[in-house]
Amino acid sequence: MVFLSNDRGAHSALAALTRNRILPNIYDLAAFSLLAAVAVLAFHGAAGMRSPLEGLATTPVALDPILLPEYALRTTLRMFAAIIASLIFTFVVATLAAKSRRAEMIIIPALDILQSVPVLGFLTFTVTFFMGLFPGSQLGAECAAIFAIFTSQAWNMAFSFYQSLRTVPRDLDEVSRGFGLSSWQRFWRLEAPFATPGLVWNTMMSMSGGWFFVVASEAITVGDTTVQLPGLGSWLALAIKEQDFAAVAWAVLAMAIVIGLYDQLLFRPIVAWADKFRFEQTAGQQKPHSWVYGLIRRTRLLKYLSAPFAWLWNRLLLVRLSHTRRAAPARRRDAQATTRAVDYAWLGLIIAIGTWGAWTAVSYVGQSLSLSDVWDPLGRGLVTLLRVIVLIAVASLIWVPLGVWIGLRPAVAERVQPIAQFLAAFPANVLFPFAVVAIVATGANADIWLSPLMVLGTQWYILFNVIAGASAFPTDLREVSSVYQLRSWTWWRRVMLPGIFPYYVTGALTASGGSWNASIVAEVVSWGDTKLEAYGLGSYIAKATETGDFPRVILGIAVMSLFVTLFNRTLWRPLYVFAERRLRLD
Repeated sequence: MVFLSNDRGAHSALAALTRNRILPNIYDLAAFSLLAAVAVLAFHGAAGMRSPLEGLATTPVALDPILLPEYALRTTLRMFAAIIASLIFTFVVATLAAKSRRAEMIIIPALDILQSVPVLGFLTFTVTFFMGLFPGSQLGAECAAIFAIFTSQAWNMAFSFYQSLRTVPRDLDEVSRGFGLSSWQRFWRLEAPFATPGLVWNTMMSMSGGWFFVVASEAITVGDTTVQLPGLGSWLALAIKEQDFAAVAWAVLAMAIVIGLYDQLLFRPIVAWADKFRFEQTAGQQKPHSWVYGLIRRTRLLKYLSAPFAWLWNRLLLVRLSHTRRAAPARRRDAQATTRAVDYAWLGLIIAIGTWGAWTAVSYVGQSLSLSDVWDPLGRGLVTLLRVIVLIAVASLIWVPLGVWIGLRPAVAERVQPIAQFLAAFPANVLFPFAVVAIVATGANADIWLSPLMVLGTQWYILFNVIAGASAFPTDLREVSSVYQLRSWTWWRRVMLPGIFPYYVTGALTASGGSWNASIVAEVVSWGDTKLEAYGLGSYIAKATETGDFPRVILGIAVMSLFVTLFNRTLWRPLYVFAERRLRLD
């Protein structure tokens, strides 16, 4: 009887656990298996990153296919470390720029400049710093590589988040203020969710865009300093140097597998999750799907273990970190006068700091260069500017219609997503040997036919942002346009182009800055001992970096930053303001 009683008690306890959804099920087993596998791989790769620096000399990069899984793991960890840093940077810096007029005066021009500074330009000054920070350890070189990849990812994400925060529908903002939500609550309840779909697509694009510079990030050569970290980028650099087509093909295959894995395990579930944040007043007819997202939603124990974190997050959302008080008219006038005075003082401080920075750079460059040396990079900059304008215009004509067609069809977007990620991640460096062979064989003009290589990796910014804009386009507006039978050019001009315009501006601006950056590797290409060079600012900086000529590196970067900033201020910034004021989904 005692055993029977105990057996009944066990059955009742088991039934209670089952009713409370605490006992793990088969989906919990699958989820925990995936998490365990990812954790083991991450710890294994992290351990390799902390190895002694001498190991790079004793076991150099080799073109042995059995080493590819290890190299792919190391590269993937660097990419994810950089994307996590980019997300933190985006939420902090882009939010400050969108919320504070004074911060915007510094942050947006700084982003314009930073996105134009080439990855090689960052490596020139950061390799020595990070390797001095971690002497005798590979961690210094790893940090330099991660930082270089970060510089190819962060600016696109920051611009996307900033644009979304500035175009939150006014009616939703007024409702949130009517409910008395604080700034902290409005950000997490309204603004961040509204910006999430666009940020997700731009995060995918940034992840893929990082692959474009992975060769320069892992195979680092700055003056007398040469570091080759184990990874797919170093493998590609060595394969190109040794003219080994088979090794290049192995690297591309490994990249395709890695991209497919993190698309299925990470980005596709995030896209499915982010669909609930779409701004629309009618239910969407099609929703993206993900088997991983469906698996997680069916788990029991995993949900139970994550419940405390959800409770803590909900408590944090109830915190009122700021509130607005109505001031008397006299106090408001005094506050406005004080604000204007602070604005003038802040502007004066910015001008002073900018003048000091410019004078410091001029003084450094002037020690070894004369005024006549400036005309060469200026002339080259005009040529590169012409290339960028033509290439962005051609890419827009191709990818805007195609991106809208994909974005309006979630089922198609779901199939195209991994393909687009692979194409965006496909490093143009792989195609450089074919370009060299074709140009040499045909005797074509390198100044013309090397130009398309600049946009191979950056055109996808336009496609991904347009897909994000079309995917987030409200279903009710599409139904209204269908009811009024808007067709052809009228539909594009009155409905779709205004709807995706803020997203397009973000994509085109980032693609423009990325094209300037890509000119560093696209205007000087090689295959074995054969090297081709196109006249432009990118080749000027690349040669100066290779020889360790720091004054010319700084001069080239300064000229590139000047061109990009002026171009953004005369074209893209006015379009941003137009999109913010006239084309909001109110």
